[in-house]
Amino acid sequence: MSEMLKISLPDGSTREMPAGSTPADVAAVIGPGLAKAALAARVNGELVDLSRPFTGDCTLALVTSRDEAEALDLARHDYAHVLAEAVQALFPGTQITFGPSTDDGFYYDFAPSDRPFTDEDLPAIEAEMRRIIAANKPLRREVWSREQLISRWKQQGESFKAEWAAELPGDDDLTVYWSGDDWLDMCRGPHLPSTGKLAPDGFKLTRVSGAYWRGDQKNAMLSRIYGTGWLNKKQLDAHLTRLEEAAKRDHRKLGQEMDLFHLQQEAHGSVFWHPNGFKIWRELEAYMRRAIDGAGYREVKTPQVMDARQWEQSGHWGKYRENMFVIPDEVPNVDDEGPVISGEADWMALKPMNCPAHVLIFRQGIKSYRDLPLRIYENGCCHRNEPHGALHGLMRVRQFTQDDAHIFCREDQIVAEVRAFCELADRVYRHFGFTYSIKLALRPDKRFGSDADWDQAETELRNAVAEAGLATPEYGWEELPGEGAFYAPKLEWHLTDAIGRTWQVGTIQSDRVLPERLDAGYIAEDGEKHRPVMLHRAIFGSYERFIGILIEHFAGKLPVWLAPVQAVVATIVSDADGYAGEVATALQAAGIRVETDLRNEKINYKVREHSLAKVPHLLVVGKREAEEGTVAIRTLGEERQRFMPLAEAIAMLKDEATAPDLRG
Repeated sequence: MSEMLKISLPDGSTREMPAGSTPADVAAVIGPGLAKAALAARVNGELVDLSRPFTGDCTLALVTSRDEAEALDLARHDYAHVLAEAVQALFPGTQITFGPSTDDGFYYDFAPSDRPFTDEDLPAIEAEMRRIIAANKPLRREVWSREQLISRWKQQGESFKAEWAAELPGDDDLTVYWSGDDWLDMCRGPHLPSTGKLAPDGFKLTRVSGAYWRGDQKNAMLSRIYGTGWLNKKQLDAHLTRLEEAAKRDHRKLGQEMDLFHLQQEAHGSVFWHPNGFKIWRELEAYMRRAIDGAGYREVKTPQVMDARQWEQSGHWGKYRENMFVIPDEVPNVDDEGPVISGEADWMALKPMNCPAHVLIFRQGIKSYRDLPLRIYENGCCHRNEPHGALHGLMRVRQFTQDDAHIFCREDQIVAEVRAFCELADRVYRHFGFTYSIKLALRPDKRFGSDADWDQAETELRNAVAEAGLATPEYGWEELPGEGAFYAPKLEWHLTDAIGRTWQVGTIQSDRVLPERLDAGYIAEDGEKHRPVMLHRAIFGSYERFIGILIEHFAGKLPVWLAPVQAVVATIVSDADGYAGEVATALQAAGIRVETDLRNEKINYKVREHSLAKVPHLLVVGKREAEEGTVAIRTLGEERQRFMPLAEAIAMLKDEATAPDLRG
């Protein structure tokens, strides 16, 4: 009699199955509907193929399309394999390399036999992928020896795969997956049971680009084919619609149309702000200053360049140096030998963050427990040496300014301070129309500080969010193991914009490491020196990125108080030029940012041009308006035109243009 295995299911029930059984067998025993719907399984928490035999008693959870995150990742992984099979079927001699899933799809890197692939190849590849999916080919796992696998790849002319197989750890199981009986790829898995589980109308190949083998520019250039993959056509169509809307909202495109900023090679990764763009910046800066003034912060300004010894003491020199711009403390004169630079102690660095400088301010003078909490704020300009390929408009730059603050407080003040920050961040984000979720990023493997300190810091952040009423499903509360900074756990605010995208922006971290490393202290009530806890916090994150997010969130149609030009007075005929000037003067006196358009152009041309520039209000004036002391107002996004007396129009615009005040 064969051994029976005990399989525990999520509902608390158990099934006894003979040795050699698989998750697919359990699904079939439960019912034909589940057997058809099952895509993979979690056995003792590990995601595996449905056909993988059990190795003993275990827990089992079957994965279906209702488990969307897992099902999507499986499908995208399989789309990548089907893509590789399709390419090799259409272009014999092409070598395959790697093909992972991504956040919205998949890609695969190829070494073509004769020419790089182009976007013109994609329709034929898509058609071949659909043929493979329709064939419903079984996806079957096998374990091979290293020698067997390397031999196979060499026989097939797959030099890249052979190189990779030779470098895998010797004690690893090397697994391959067959698609039917005629095509295989090296992969850890898991996979769907067959290609037929993929939706033939749930994917689209999007573009082709170049990519170096193993990401090293010294290696061969490959052709990378990208695709987006989903569980069904409805999801795909929704995604493509989002992409179209995102393209319309692209802050780089709108930034040019609205004359806000530009970027160029002469300052790679830094922004050239135009007058209109810098008006937005200044309004946000003033907005945040009102917020911090009302919350008891003290604004400071710290140096751009600091000695390497300071960064070494803080821990950033060892953990972050590759992302820092470093310079010699003293550069030799070209006309003589000059000073000798003898090592890292003689180096300086542009600051990548403000925190060590704020500790140095805190250390000036003796601090008492009565001085705490001390809230230090800075619109701090920082520099980080991001790779060229990672730079993206305003979203990822090398020079940026943070709305940065550090709260030095006692142990008994931490929860109240974090809660107050949560409430302030909530008001700011809701002001701009964002919803958000909050995540708690927990200790990473490589970190400073004791486990006891990390336990305490993580608990304090949890308690503060709970007291603020934000640790609920409504706010998407989630804990992220291993994603904290090397010195502290952190709360993260993930904003959701108008088209459903998420952006990680605000953070607050509870840090006991940096005060210890930089010797920050205060005199406690017992007369002894104690370490403060340092709360690192930001709401915008950086002005550059937050402005980029705002531009895309509002599709350029910024709230009137934030718009660089709030109104344009445009004439229909030149006879109204004088009255247009009077209207503009009256608007300026009311504090409204206004320009005039007196050009000899048709009014419809002017309307189109200022609509493209996203001017909130266009005040049209002609002979009639000049005689009656009125204006015709065209509001961005509205079809109808409103006529009203000038005084009424000024009152309306003044109300809309009044910037919000977060004090108190």
